[in-house]
Amino acid sequence: MAKEDYYDILGVPRGATDEEIKKAYRKLARKYHPDVNKEPGAEERFKQINEAYSVLGDPEKRAQYDNFGHAAFEDAGQGGFGGFGFGFEDLGDIFSEFFGGFGPRQSHRPQRGADLRYELTISFEEAAFGTETEITIPRTEVCEHCGGNRAEPGTPIVTCPECRGTGQVTYTQATPFGHFTSTRTCGRCLGEGRTFDTPCSVCYGSGTQRKMSRVKVKVPPGINDGQSLRLAGKGEAGVRGGPPGDLFVVIRVKPHELFKRQGQNVILEVPISFVQAALGDEIEVPTLEGPVKMRIPEGTQSGRVLRLRGKGIPHLRGAGRGDQLVEIRVVTPTKLTAKQKQLLREFAKAGGENPPDENKGFFERMKDALR
Repeated sequence: MAKEDYYDILGVPRGATDEEIKKAYRKLARKYHPDVNKEPGAEERFKQINEAYSVLGDPEKRAQYDNFGHAAFEDAGQGGFGGFGFGFEDLGDIFSEFFGGFGPRQSHRPQRGADLRYELTISFEEAAFGTETEITIPRTEVCEHCGGNRAEPGTPIVTCPECRGTGQVTYTQATPFGHFTSTRTCGRCLGEGRTFDTPCSVCYGSGTQRKMSRVKVKVPPGINDGQSLRLAGKGEAGVRGGPPGDLFVVIRVKPHELFKRQGQNVILEVPISFVQAALGDEIEVPTLEGPVKMRIPEGTQSGRVLRLRGKGIPHLRGAGRGDQLVEIRVVTPTKLTAKQKQLLREFAKAGGENPPDENKGFFERMKDALR
């Protein structure tokens, strides 16, 4: 008798998402669990549901099932290609012994969990001096109830009698090319080497749980936008006892309204008046650690850069800090009183300049300038 399609068992379409498959499995597992449903046939249906989810809930097994159907996990039986006792699906296994096969081969060894990525946005000051925060991420963790064993605690987990714990079965087939010995994943334990009758009541036999996990992140001083921190073992749970993956926290630094970063230096543009630039002055400028006094030398030109040593960004991997570079911008006044204009003309004459006459037109002033 033909085996029922796994998608039909769970009541989901073939294009269902992983979340839809998991949701359908949990609903059916609750309905047919032997501790809840005492109707005849409920226990057998419960086993079918778990078998279906053990395949469709695993991306690798699902891909193999989509390609080859049930033949990917158990002996396809008689019939098919020319009456020699195998179907087309079996050809993939036969030729895989010699040429690598037609489809993906399943690995049942412990597998490392997937890595996760998280973007953390911090302020300019937090990037400069470091910070410690806590983030919340969704990730798969080993089920705390069963410890990843997949079986309900206290219930027996036994060595698979079909494969005797190896996870694989070996058989011989007659083909047009002779007799070939082939090894396949055990269809009873699906390569695990062990079986159980009562799945975990919390994870429903998957061995893992999807949780919102809180993780502490320590951001070191001097980190820059786009750099990432690796938190070992904070990724997805491993498969079949494998180690967990890592969590990579990508840092995003918010722009500052005053400061810009150039390596380990901080850039600040400071506007001053014409008088301050000409006569010099002592002004107060902001830094990452608060305002400090800075001397403007006499005759400072617009665009000149003054340096405040040690007021920049700490080095990420080493001692010391960068500097704060203060770029001076001399602001030219746009509105002058008659008295201010007269004083400037007198200033220009005292310096040997010929100040422009407001009563002359543009072209007349141009001629004067070219004489």
